[in-house]
Amino acid sequence: MSEHHFVFVHGAGHGGWCWYKLANSLRENGHKATCIDLKGAGIDQTDPNTVSSLDDYDQPLYDFLSQLPFDQKVILVSHSIGGGSVTAAMCRFPSKVSMAVYVAAAMVKPGALVPPSLREVMKICSVVIEDVAEKIWDFTFGNGPQNPPTSMMMKPEYVRDKFYNESPMEDYTLATMLLRPAPVMAFLGIMDISEAAEIDNIPRVYMKTGKDHMFQPKLQDIMVALWPPAQHFLLPDSDHSAFFSQPQDLHKFLLQAASSLSP
Repeated sequence: MSEHHFVFVHGAGHGGWCWYKLANSLRENGHKATCIDLKGAGIDQTDPNTVSSLDDYDQPLYDFLSQLPFDQKVILVSHSIGGGSVTAAMCRFPSKVSMAVYVAAAMVKPGALVPPSLREVMKICSVVIEDVAEKIWDFTFGNGPQNPPTSMMMKPEYVRDKFYNESPMEDYTLATMLLRPAPVMAFLGIMDISEAAEIDNIPRVYMKTGKDHMFQPKLQDIMVALWPPAQHFLLPDSDHSAFFSQPQDLHKFLLQAASSLSP
């Protein structure tokens, strides 16, 4: 069995901590696993209200990839809006990425038009503060109420249903202690990632979550159809957070996808 290096990128409000089950199981099976904290997330001490752009938010991931030895490649694994960070990293460092995996994640081709149905669910990309967004999220206006919000945090009463409806209660409890506000200005840039022809050569894998209350499965299907991946897996009993609700199957699918890579 060849050793693979998986690099995990979290979604909004989360941090590298959310991948602890996957990192542990992969390491036990002889692989490498690195869990990145993007700027203002996890244990990174930056105030998320000061994160100014997608590139600023993604800087810890860029730093990691830029320091890899020239002959090493990694498998990037993203969750939720973290898919935008992984796509941006692929565009910047195509020679460092052997595969990109999107777990219920934003998989949008750079330069592509996103249909209204997807923009609805990815409000945290475009920050269209309408009734639905205001209902679920608490916004912080770090630059004053007359300016756009600088960070957002899901209201506590929605966290269980939107993120962890099928996850073990202990993981939900852990998450409520660790979730942080997410930087709004970072997500504004996801729709503006520059086109990069080099990423067409990087295989993409999509993991669909079948019981997702945050990113409805039918909307995931629309997204996948717009930019078809090389491989497509279904986690039928997973909520939005497959790393908690179906970690064993996610682990199995990650290794199955990775096995398609040339040694």
